[in-house]
Amino acid sequence: MGRAEMKIIQAELRVSRKEYLTPHYIRIYLTGDGVLEIADTTIGVNNKIMIPPPGLNKVYFPEFDFEKGQWKPMDDDVRPTVRTYTHRGIDLRRNEIWIDFVAHGDEGPASAWAIGAKTGDVLGVLMKAGKTELFPQADNYLLVGDATALPVFGAILENLPASAKGTCIVEVHGREDVQKLYTKAAIDFLWLHNEVPQEGSLLADLVKMKSLPQTARFAYVAAEFSTVREIRNYLRKDLGWKREELYAYSYWKIGVAEDKSANERRKESEEVNS
Repeated sequence: MGRAEMKIIQAELRVSRKEYLTPHYIRIYLTGDGVLEIADTTIGVNNKIMIPPPGLNKVYFPEFDFEKGQWKPMDDDVRPTVRTYTHRGIDLRRNEIWIDFVAHGDEGPASAWAIGAKTGDVLGVLMKAGKTELFPQADNYLLVGDATALPVFGAILENLPASAKGTCIVEVHGREDVQKLYTKAAIDFLWLHNEVPQEGSLLADLVKMKSLPQTARFAYVAAEFSTVREIRNYLRKDLGWKREELYAYSYWKIGVAEDKSANERRKESEEVNS
């Protein structure tokens, strides 16, 4: 299906409730007419959220220029802040979806919005319609990421068969932010604690210390840009993992806002996943 034919879901949703899963992790529940459309998508895939400007409780959806690879210009008073997130779950009985946010202070617009979100606040969700494969079938899985990866890892783990095995390595702020992730598979969980992720990560170092599977394997890596690149290079170049055995995605880059680093991160992702 070409871009011109691809259906895009545009949903203006309202906050119905929120909860802190851990001190640095917020779950925002959203409701609205668009929930039913989102029900036909795959939980765990990336989408775009649209945060209205301060004082505006309405979402004006931007148009994306696929030729230029950027959003078309909008007036400052209505232009939303666009960020990449993952819808973590859906409940049609309550007509809700939920999205998890890392609460790392108010320096990021999405984090600041989640911290201050109140019942009735609006958020735009923009995503491709239809189902997609979140991960391929394999016997052995390696999941490596920071707190931004928890939504997709949670979705993957919940869908792994009991016959699967592997390792899930996650870096969070501290011991109090360790979450219980459900899976039927035989997964070894390793949690790293890092109070200052903006100053670097030890995820790549830990991966290099692990004994990794040799066959029937798949790795999903999602973290900060330089960490993803280092792990990608180690698996692909040093250990000889094939393209189809690895998916890598960086949600953020140290010292650079998401909209400023988007092109560089997208190019890096296309290099490893194409």
